[in-house]
This record gives sequence, structure tokens and C-alpha cells, in this order.
Amino acid sequence: MALGSRAMDILLCLLERNGDVVSVQELLGRVWRGVTVDPGALRVQVSALRKALDDADPRARYVSNVAGRGYCFVAPISREADIAPRSGPHQHDRPGLPTALGRMVGRDRVIDDLEGLIATSRFVTVVGPGGIGKTTVALALAHRLTGRFGGDVAFVDLAVEQGGADVASAVAATLQMTGVGGVAGVVSRLRSRQLLLILDSCEHLIGGAATLAEAVCQGAPHVRILATSREPLNALGEQVHRLAALEAPPLSPELSFEDVRAYPAAQLFIGRVAASGGQIERGPEEALLIAEICRKLDGIPLAIELAAGRVGAFGLATTLALLDSQLRLSWSGRRTAAPRHVTL
Repeated sequence: MALGSRAMDILLCLLERNGDVVSVQELLGRVWRGVTVDPGALRVQVSALRKALDDADPRARYVSNVAGRGYCFVAPISREADIAPRSGPHQHDRPGLPTALGRMVGRDRVIDDLEGLIATSRFVTVVGPGGIGKTTVALALAHRLTGRFGGDVAFVDLAVEQGGADVASAVAATLQMTGVGGVAGVVSRLRSRQLLLILDSCEHLIGGAATLAEAVCQGAPHVRILATSREPLNALGEQVHRLAALEAPPLSPELSFEDVRAYPAAQLFIGRVAASGGQIERGPEEALLIAEICRKLDGIPLAIELAAGRVGAFGLATTLALLDSQLRLSWSGRRTAAPRHVTL
């Protein structure tokens, strides 16, 4: 049986005080913060919680009702400081967190640096131009850190919000917070959570993103924020990491094909050509063409992927020539990509 958000909040409150009685008023105040409700609502949610726990093990006793005082979690619990991510084909199937790429090119050092940065700075913004790979890097880091946050990781895509959308509302919807209004309401509900909050594509709603991120940093001490944006949010507490382009090989006829392939931009290009069914000869002429294509595209991963997808139809030389023609404007991306990524 799946737990609703209220029942889950009650469970977390009881677990925090495992073995102690939590009063009815305290539970009402924390679970329905700012809302006046009848104590009967608490009994309904506790009943749902008990049913879900009984489904796991009907013989065990979990939640005890202490007459006139409140409720107590009485089952033994164990804690792990750093839970390892699940293994197997469904490792990344977590609600609210899109699947990460199986392998990135040239970003291992970046992920390591960001991991250290988010550990020391609670609010980090990855900044770079469109197509540089900000979302890809953020998701890779989020999946790496999921175990550290006990699975409490939320991904909010601000690019899909329309018009005057409210960032706080988008965060509340992602976290399934019902009855929450405004920034203050979100911060209040996050105050006791150890959460990694990812705000993606903040440039679309940068003012609202800055306001919410700053408020969360000040009011929810256990929440860490990883934002991506084409420009810094310029918010209090923000640590900016500028994401560089992939290193491209120099234009040198002395470089062999293997020399060129050692550069991350060329690795990505060659890999995407193969994935799209194209073939490349491995001679010095082809090496020079690949180096020139990567440099013309400024080492931007999305641009490299789009160009590589044309090699099977046009070949390396013609693909390079098309980069300087208006035909490049009609090159389409993956049909399943986010709207901002369909074309460069």
C-alpha cells in the first residue's frame, strides 16, 4: 500500500522521536502546519499508516496510541549514514529524478569537483551556455548523491513552467506538498528534511528561483540546492561553478586519428557517429576534419551530437561545410528531447 504525503510526514515525525510519545498537537502542528484541522484527520492518517506497515509485516507492532498523550513508534529501527544506491537495471528509477546517462564524456572531474563543492557549500549553481551539458551534469551528480540523502532528491524542471509560473508552486508540486502556498510555505515544510533540491533551467524564472533558493538556504538548514542556469542567480549563499566546454583537439596535421580521439570533444563526436549508424575512416585526413568540426562547434556537447548525427548521411567533409551554411538551422535533435534541446 502506497503512503500519502500526510501519512509519510507522520511516520517521519514518529521516527525522529523513536520510542518517545509525540503529542497530538505536535503532530497536527508539523503535518498540517499553518492549517487548522480536526484531530479526527490525524486518526485517519495514522490508520492509513498502520495499514501500510501491517502490509509489510502483520505480526509486528509499529505505532502505539498512548491514551490522552499521543502516538509513539515502538518498532526497532536501524540507521545507515550512507546508504549505497541500489544495483541492477532499475537503479535510477526514482520518483522525481529523471534517468541519468549511462556514460558521460569528459565530465568525471567535473562531477568529482561538484560533489566536493555541494558538501561544503549548501547552494551551488552550475552556469553555462545552452547545450553545454548543465542538466546532464546535475543529474549525474544527483544520482551519485541519492544514497547520501536517503533517496530524498527532487528534480524541478523550470523550463516547462509557463508564463508567470511560480517557482515555489513548481517545487511544492514536485514534492507533492498539498495546501502549501508561497515561498514561506515551502520553506516551512522543508525545515526538517535532509533533501537535495535540483532547480534546473533557472534562467526561465531566474528571479523566482533566486528568491526561493535564498529563502530555503536561510530557513531549511538540512536542504542542499543544486541549480543550473545560463547566468548566476546572484542570490545570497550561492556558489557558482562555470561549466566549461569539452576540450577539442588542435588543428594540426601531425595528429593521428588516435591522438585526436584522446580529446573529450572528439570522443563524443566519434561515439555519436557510431551510435547513429555512421562510419568514419581512421586516417589523418579524417582526424583533421573531426578536429575542425569540434573546434567550430566550440566543444559544446549538444552541438557536437547534432553534427555527428549528420555524418552518416553527408560524410565528414560535407558535414563540416554545412556548419557554415544556412542548412544547419534545419537540423533537428531527438524527438524525445526537452523542447529547449530539440534544436541547438
